[in-house]
Amino acid sequence: MACLLEAPLRISVLSEVTATSRHYVDRLFDPDPQKVLQGVIDMKNAVIGNNKQKANLIVLGAVPRLLYLLQQSSSSLELRTECAVVLGSLAMGTENNIKSLVDCHIIPALLQGLLCPELIFIEACLRCLRTVFISPVTPVQLLYTDPTVIPHLMSLLSRSQRTQEYITQIFSHCCKTPEHQTVLFNHGAIQNIAPLLISPSYKVRMQALKCFSVLAYENTQVSMTLVNVLVDGELLSQVFVRMMQRDQPIEMQLTAAKCLTYMCRAGAIRTDDSCIVLKTLPCLVRMCSKEHLLEERVEGAETLAYLMEPDVELQRIASTTDHLVAMLADYFKYPSSVSAITDIKRLDHDLKHAHELRQAAFKLYASLGSNDEDIRKKITETENMMDRIVSGLSESSIKVRLAAVRCLHSLSRSVQQLRTSFHDHAVWKPLMKLLQNAPDEVLVMASSTLCNLLLEFSPSKEPILESGVIELLCSLTQSDSPALRVNGIWALMNMAFQADQKVKVEIVRCLGTEQLFRLLSDPDTNVLMKTLGLLRNLLSTRPHIDQIMSSHGKQIMQAVTLILEAEHSIEVKEQTLCILANIADGNTAKELIMTNDDMLQKIKYYMGHSNVKLQLAATFCISNLIWNEEDGSQERQDKLREMGFVDILHKLTQSSDPNLSDSSLTPAPPRCFWTPDSGDSGLRDLDYEHFLPDKSLPA
Repeated sequence: MACLLEAPLRISVLSEVTATSRHYVDRLFDPDPQKVLQGVIDMKNAVIGNNKQKANLIVLGAVPRLLYLLQQSSSSLELRTECAVVLGSLAMGTENNIKSLVDCHIIPALLQGLLCPELIFIEACLRCLRTVFISPVTPVQLLYTDPTVIPHLMSLLSRSQRTQEYITQIFSHCCKTPEHQTVLFNHGAIQNIAPLLISPSYKVRMQALKCFSVLAYENTQVSMTLVNVLVDGELLSQVFVRMMQRDQPIEMQLTAAKCLTYMCRAGAIRTDDSCIVLKTLPCLVRMCSKEHLLEERVEGAETLAYLMEPDVELQRIASTTDHLVAMLADYFKYPSSVSAITDIKRLDHDLKHAHELRQAAFKLYASLGSNDEDIRKKITETENMMDRIVSGLSESSIKVRLAAVRCLHSLSRSVQQLRTSFHDHAVWKPLMKLLQNAPDEVLVMASSTLCNLLLEFSPSKEPILESGVIELLCSLTQSDSPALRVNGIWALMNMAFQADQKVKVEIVRCLGTEQLFRLLSDPDTNVLMKTLGLLRNLLSTRPHIDQIMSSHGKQIMQAVTLILEAEHSIEVKEQTLCILANIADGNTAKELIMTNDDMLQKIKYYMGHSNVKLQLAATFCISNLIWNEEDGSQERQDKLREMGFVDILHKLTQSSDPNLSDSSLTPAPPRCFWTPDSGDSGLRDLDYEHFLPDKSLPA
């Protein structure tokens, strides 16, 4: 059956099919083998550089006949080889050509051809396979369908430089998932490909290098193995360092830097290793300069962003290397007015890469500013930077929008920037617009940023509240995505911190008690923790505590009981006991604890717990219940004395932990915002943890 092009293209192509094209196909069916061979050779010459002729021949059914001849044992070696060459030429046409070839099952036929002992035929089949597999429309999984294929390809690596080049190129394009990495690793990819890094052929070295970059990406097993590999007596990491030298081609420098970057991120190389600090990082910074092609600048910036994303020291080093922060500002200047006037081709090129440059710059700025306050200040003071970020939030390219909001999120972790640059440029407005009907990946990062804009010291908090954001955030808590549920509840938690009663009532009304308690049983621990944090902030100041507990006290106490009885982490139970401590500070709400003997027994149990944090939280709860200056304190003290709390308090005075012994000796004043000691002094309750960790995808 002839392989067909897609319908619209087929109609246009059929109208231009010529007698000559038919003649080429007809000759493939000649009974004389020599005439068939000559026909294939003539076809090869006719299709070189001629996409129209390629499409014509595919429509006329040349591919099935070529595949038939290629697979026939009666066909001569020369004929089968020429058939593979023609098929490879057809594959170099349009994407529709590739689709047609794949539909005709060209891949299994060519893989079968690799079993032939003749090297010239093997190379022709591999060359065609390489061309097919590097196309984005080819399903890479076809390489892994037959489990015998990968080991056979490994065995062919030693046959010639051409087999080495083609096979490593196939591997680098078809290694897309952790499963693919595992298959290649298990079949000896590292030991088979490592020697190719010192091949006399540049093409072989380059393809082998690309192989290692895709194998090492986010793969600890591969990276930890690579770090110990020797190539001709030299450690592989040092081979990569040599490949980054300035006298090497830029493509090689960049790919070697990617290999070391991925090994570092996978934990195989320390971030303070000289090959990272003195070689890889400077190489990548160098790639960001004007002297390089736009494509190289994009790749350099994105790789550098990935390298230093988790390491503050690398961020500081990079920020002072070759004026990187200022250098990146140039990424926003394409297409330039000069190119628009003098060079149409240059303009077209600039337009094509302009959004990639902006995306890369935003990513790198986000990585640079994720931890250090001085770097963030330097970024925001770069020419028109905040305006560029605001513009980026509304770009047509979703990738640029995502990178821009990621950059904004990184900067939003600064108290100073929230109070100054974010307020001056009213960034909350485009951010709120971005939250409407955005794809999930953008929504996650945008809502993460919104969490920080809702901190109580942020000037943006009030206008955001007035914009009706509560309903949007409550809808996020119902998302199927755990990340969006976390961000929705986190933002509500920040909003409720030291809020007036009107805001708290609106949060409870909009969220609904059913959804609130559903979140308290969420399987995601982060969602549960932030929901508990929201409850703590809602249950603050006595009038608010009493009002909320009078309406929802029964459900809240039930939820607290379930959490304390279930198998939860220390952090979850500590947060739950904090809620009880806040309830215990209410004027009337504390009676919900005092009249619940089961709850009092639970508090007593946690006062004697082996974990000091839980002991401390439970003790503060009792301190709030027995505070002397409040009505009914004597009756409460008497009941707790009868239940044995005094004995426990005396035992706690002997504790080696000063916080615990002090809290048991002296009743604590009522504190709605008691914070367990987290080592983050000087920051009020929950504030520090509001600064979301960066949630971005590897480049």
